Amino acid sequence: MEVGILSMRYAKALMGYAQEKGVEDKLYQELVTLSDSFRTQPRLREALDNPILPVKEKHKLLCTAASGNKAPSDTFTRFINLVLEHRREGYLQFMALMYLDLYRNLKHIGVGKLTTAVPVDEATGERIRTTAARILHAEIELNTVVDPSIEGGFIFDINDYRLDASIATQLKRVKQQFIDKNRRIV
Repeated sequence: MEVGILSMRYAKALMGYAQEKGVEDKLYQELVTLSDSFRTQPRLREALDNPILPVKEKHKLLCTAASGNKAPSDTFTRFINLVLEHRREGYLQFMALMYLDLYRNLKHIGVGKLTTAVPVDEATGERIRTTAARILHAEIELNTVVDPSIEGGFIFDINDYRLDASIATQLKRVKQQFIDKNRRIV
């Protein structure tokens, strides 16, 4: 079965169950943490793919990755048990991402990423987030990233749109214009 289809089926079923129990917000936070753990710790995926590691250890590892030192929710625990029972742990990262997408669509949440050359203070970040939320008529989750290679300005990604006002991009455009103009002269 294709990864996308399988992941979407599990995510939809989990969303329906979580809504029925009224715990979709708590589950969302756990799956955000789990998704971040997958992204920052590549060895987590390796451990889940390891056939020698017992199911109890995988369960314990996933619960720790999703909730840290706190006890995970009952819904999350049941979901992990189901995934491990059916040997679908290799698809868990995709299931989590699909759930996050479903939740964001349901709650009208947009995801934004602000890349700057220097750190931005919280007041500026909050002002950007509220302005974007007002324009898009949705709540915005804003992640800020510092990337000195853009040399100045900013790059703002939200959903599928990008506003690139970085100095590096503007310099590349000017350089390309000079190259194009010189080609026409020769």
